[in-house]
Amino acid sequence: MKNFQAGLKKASRGLGSLLAAAALSTLVFTADASAQKATGGMTRIKDIVDFEGVRDNMLIGYGLVVGLNGTGDSLNNSPFTEQSIIGMLDRLGVNVRDEKLNTKNIAAVMVTATLPPFTNQGTRIDVSISALGDSKSLQGGTLLVTPLLSADGQVYAVAQGPVSIAGFSAKGDAGSVTQNIPTTGRISAGAIVEREIPFALEGQASTRLSLRNPDFTTARRIAAAINSHLKFPAAVAQNPASVEVKVPPGYNAGLVNLLTDIEQLRIAPDQVARVVIDERSGVIVMGKDVRISTVALAQGNLTIRITETPQVSQPQPFSEGGETVVVPRTDIQVLDDGEGKKLAVLPEGVSLQELVTNLNALGVGPRDIITILQAIKASGAMQAEIEVM
Repeated sequence: MKNFQAGLKKASRGLGSLLAAAALSTLVFTADASAQKATGGMTRIKDIVDFEGVRDNMLIGYGLVVGLNGTGDSLNNSPFTEQSIIGMLDRLGVNVRDEKLNTKNIAAVMVTATLPPFTNQGTRIDVSISALGDSKSLQGGTLLVTPLLSADGQVYAVAQGPVSIAGFSAKGDAGSVTQNIPTTGRISAGAIVEREIPFALEGQASTRLSLRNPDFTTARRIAAAINSHLKFPAAVAQNPASVEVKVPPGYNAGLVNLLTDIEQLRIAPDQVARVVIDERSGVIVMGKDVRISTVALAQGNLTIRITETPQVSQPQPFSEGGETVVVPRTDIQVLDDGEGKKLAVLPEGVSLQELVTNLNALGVGPRDIITILQAIKASGAMQAEIEVM
């Protein structure tokens, strides 16, 4: 009896520990769910805006790629390549102006790069190479020193190095094969920044946030979130695309630290009810705020198949006056007469999920959905914009 009671007490303690662990895990799960629900639909400000002055700059240059294995430009069809070769050799002390050049180991290329904001002098950036003439491949080539200019005509970087391509081309007397694009390549860290773009962000007293998707409600929410964080009316929504932020009086941390704090704030961005349609691929994207007024919807196709099976009619053996003729035989079938298709009524305020559910219940495919959505919009029953790509 004592052993039974001791075992019962031990089991009770084990059950109590199990229940406590279960309660703790439930509490943790509930807390995690509450946290996810609290941040659901919330986006950091840095993910939906661009800061004024913090931007990339496009660079472009013209250069020569040498060392190609007979896959370069044909000088007869690419006079700019020949002129570039003559000019390059002339600067190096070699005069070939009166000579007939016939090399296919050189290709004229365009060099492009993106200069990130606040890039310091001496920093290396990646460059992209694209053939300009009739070169067959840039495999094994080396880009010679190429200045990269910006829109103001100033040189901001210089590129040089071996070109790396992701494709190849091979051919024989009776066939050829090409994979990817062998006339484009890339040089990782192939350009050195020679000039910095001056922009004193730290010394500014204000800046603007540019919304990537302009919207009045989103701009106002951004300004409200910033003012609530700073406890000062430092942000003003100027228009749907811009929010001006001023450094509050007495804020000694500077504009850089202010933007660091601002970009981490979370808001719920609003969006316009829009339906995007790509008729070429049949892709349909609908926002969650798309609403449909009360409308009746029916969809059905009538498919008729006509099959011609002519038969040959011959006279009986040893008959007189008979002749062989072709007798037409036509078989007409109605494959889908709309049977089983019903008229569906979509009530007012139908959401995206309900709309898709009703259309799928009718057996409607993507191509037919496009026509239905355009018809609903034409009837004035859709409270959304339709954008056809």
